[in-house]
Order: sequence, then structure tokens, then C-alpha cells
Amino acid sequence: MVVKMDADAVSPQTAGDGVPMLPGRRGPDLAGLAVFTVDAAGQVASWSVTAVRLFGREAREVAGRDVRDVLLADPGQRKLVGQALAEVAAGRTWAATLAMTTGTGDAQFGMHVEPLAGPGGGALVIARRVVPRQGPDLLREAATRIGTTLELPRTAREFANVVVPAFADAAAIFVSERLLATEEPGSHGPGPVAVVRRLAARVAGQPATVTDSLLHPGEVIVFGAGSPSFRAVTTGNPVLSDRLDDETAQRLSRHPDGLQITATYTSFLAVPLTARGLVLGCATFARTAASPGFGPADVTIATDLAAQAAVCIDNARLYHRERRTAFALQQGLLPGEPQIPAAVEVASRYLPVGASVVGGDWHDIVALPGGKAALIVGDVMGHGPEAATVMVQLRTAAHTLADIGLPPGELLHRLDRMAAAMPGPLYATCLCAMIDPAGNSCVVARAGHPPPVLALPGGATEVLDTPAGLPLGLTTEPFHDTQTHLPPGATLALYTDGLVESRTRPLDNGLAALCDSLSSALAQPDSTMDGCCETVAQALRQRGEDDITLMLARIRG
Repeated sequence: MVVKMDADAVSPQTAGDGVPMLPGRRGPDLAGLAVFTVDAAGQVASWSVTAVRLFGREAREVAGRDVRDVLLADPGQRKLVGQALAEVAAGRTWAATLAMTTGTGDAQFGMHVEPLAGPGGGALVIARRVVPRQGPDLLREAATRIGTTLELPRTAREFANVVVPAFADAAAIFVSERLLATEEPGSHGPGPVAVVRRLAARVAGQPATVTDSLLHPGEVIVFGAGSPSFRAVTTGNPVLSDRLDDETAQRLSRHPDGLQITATYTSFLAVPLTARGLVLGCATFARTAASPGFGPADVTIATDLAAQAAVCIDNARLYHRERRTAFALQQGLLPGEPQIPAAVEVASRYLPVGASVVGGDWHDIVALPGGKAALIVGDVMGHGPEAATVMVQLRTAAHTLADIGLPPGELLHRLDRMAAAMPGPLYATCLCAMIDPAGNSCVVARAGHPPPVLALPGGATEVLDTPAGLPLGLTTEPFHDTQTHLPPGATLALYTDGLVESRTRPLDNGLAALCDSLSSALAQPDSTMDGCCETVAQALRQRGEDDITLMLARIRG
């Protein structure tokens, strides 16, 4: 906790015994928090009533004495205060957790020291009693604060924020680079090394910007065989040490303040991050001389904390793996760059529902002899990989059937027979339109699919009256072709039902909205087919109920 105070707020007043004291402050009860000032040499210059309560020492006992003699006994602690005074003299703030001697015994205090303005300088010291939390309390806090999202760096930061300063004065989280890059468990690196990536780190009393400049998030690090972290990830057991290993010290020495910051740490603990029987990496903890060294009880707490964090980190890792897999699958399922006849202009959009990146919608364009083009739009009920698996089979078959020149009705008939032979329940619709620029015409057949919409050059729109047919796999009856006049400049819209129908919007209302939106988009000055397609798709997009596919086509004038 950092409390900012103006210089005027610390000008000393004289108490009845002649000892300078800080004025009392009205406001919230700050029991457990105290302020006092020291001069440039570290001698107590003023001592507040809150300091009396917190440390159990009267102002007359401490005035003019070296603060190290008043509150500290351990030589390591005294050295830290010397560093604090040097930082303040250089115009910087300093913070740490120190073990101090009070009138009622030893206790832990978080100290924030900052320069005082004015003649003689000196420092304002803000002290806060730190009550160590027990293992169960930390574990309960970890359960609620770690893993609030499936974002890997954030999950690691949440872990660091839970353990610092409540359990350690510094912490860092590392995950195997091989696991992140290849998703394959196994050795952590070639030979006796472990290649890991630092996800997050935190140092008590240091701003995040300072910590990140020293311990870069995302930095790939190689732990050698002499590193406690290497032993933790390779043996799966926690490793205690009382000194910073040479490898880490050398790496941190490259930073201007690296060794100065790390010199205060005297106890280190590396714990493997293990989830689902797999060692993901490790968490490292450090404590300064002001804190008690790690002991067996701390190892147990750290192991339990790391186990909780590991599950959350692994959940985030697995989620992103599935996302990457689905995205790669989607890229493989989406149609390649079509060969569109010169006399035909086509634009399309596919918008998956929610977080899905693959689904049951598909569209395709097949160039045919004589400058003709077959346009196909289909929809398999459902989302995700299952629907995508059926979709890709139907799309491949439809493309092949169109490529051999079958008319739309015959194409759907053969696709229907194929769908009927597929295992498991299936509900899929399809529409095929064959455009003939030379004849200014279009032949359409439908298998349970929404009807096409035609927008004429003058702005009028109409829903084409074509036989609906039954969905694929449900009939052996022929699908009927319908020929429509398609003058140059007229735009034909093919789409899936997600564009026009939802639980809150009936199909008729959706078709009317499509006609209005299409007419309005095409009427805009300098409108393009691609721009119109984007405008219409976004305008009619529902609240994540279904995938959307929209294809616009017209004969060039």
C-alpha cells in the first residue's frame, strides 16, 4: 500500500515532551499503517502517533537515533536500509518487506520510502504491518483469482499477483517452449538443458514496468543443468536453494539494475508446474533477507499453489491449441481462390457463429465452359468440427458434380443420394445456380434452401419463386430447375438461413430486411460488390445464433 503525502503534511510539530511529531490525520482508521521521517543519515526526524501505536515505541525513545538501531537487529536488514537511503538520496523511491523489532516482539512490515523535498532532504517512510496468510487462505484466494480467463499470459500474471507479496517477495512463471510451440510433451530441450518461456514475473515493491524490463514476459530462456529450475522441471520435484545460481545471476547482470535488485534475495524455491501428469514448466519464488527463508511448510504450500496454477495454465494452453487447430481446419475447409469467368462478378462473406471458427456453412464457385459459372451455397445443421466434417464431404462432391457440367437439378439429385448414404442423422440444405452471361440467364435449383433474391439495376428487388425441394438425404424425387432472366447489372444474392432467420425474426421479415439492405447498399455511390456484401452481412447479422454465408453475383455490363 502506497500513501502519497505532500511535504507540508510532514512538517514536524512539537509534542509536550519537546520531540517532533507528525500531525494527526482525520479520516479513515489507518491502524496498521504508520508514517515517520528520517534525515539523510537515517536518523529519526519525526515520529507520528500512528508510529507509536504500530511499533510500540514512544517518540522520546527514538528521536535522533538511527532508525536501524531502533527497529532492526539483523545485519542483512540494516544493509537493506542503507540501500534504501542511497536510493532516496538519488531521488528514487524504495520498497521492501522487512522483519522489524517492535515493543511487543518481531513482526513483518511493508516499507515504502520516498524522498522528502526541502532543505536537508531526508525521507518519508510509510510502514504497514504485514500479516502473513496461512496456506489454506492462500489456496482459497488462488482458487478464486487464478484462471479467470483462458488467456495464457493473464493466467500467469494472476498467479504471480496471488503469491507476491503474500507468499514470496518475487516470483516468475515458466512454461516449456516445446510444449507451447509444438504442443508435444517430451524433453524440455536438446541435451542437459530446459528451454522455457517466461510468461510473467512480479517483484514486491517494484512497478510492473520495472519488473517487465528486467524479467521480460515472453522471453525464451535456457536453463542449464546447474539451475534449480532445470532440476525442478526434469525431476518433477521442488528444489530449495540459499543463493541465486550463477547462470541466472549472469543473465540478470546484463540489465543495469539487475544485480542490485537480486542482491537482496537470500532464499529461493523452484517448484514444477504439473497438470494431468505432465510437467508444463516451473514456478520460482524468492525471499529477501527481511523474510524468513523457505522451509518444509513453505514447500508444501508452494507445491499446492503451483498445482492449482498448473491446471489453469494447462486449460488455457489446451484452449488455444484447439483454437489454432480449428482455425487451421477452417482455412483448409474454406474454398480456395476461385477461377471466376471474366463476364461474371462475385463477392462472398462467411461469418461463423460466436467463438466457432468452423461450422456447417459452405459456398463455392465453379468455372464452366462457355464462360458460365456454377454458384453453390449449402448449410449443414450444427456448428464446430462435426458439422464441418459433413460439410466438407458435401462441398467436395458438389464441386465435382458441378465441374462435370451437370445442371443444378441433377447435381442436387446426386448429392441427395450421397447424403442419404452417409451414416448418422443429417440435415443439410443446398442451392445451386448456374449463370450464363451469354444468354443473360440463370438456372436455379433448391434442396430445402432459402430462395435467392434478385436486385435489379433500378433498385427493385424480388425473392425468386423457385420450388423449395426437400433437404438433402430425404427424398428420391427430382429437384426442379427454374430459369430466370438475369440482365447485366442485376445482382443475385445466395445465402444461408442464418442471415435471414432467427428465434426472434421470422423468415418473411428476414427476407424483407435482406431486400431492403441489399437495395440500399447497391444504391450507394461508388459501391462495390465486395463492399455491398460486407455491408449486408453485417447489417443482418444476428446475435450469434447461426453461421452466416452470403454470396453476391452479377453479369458484368
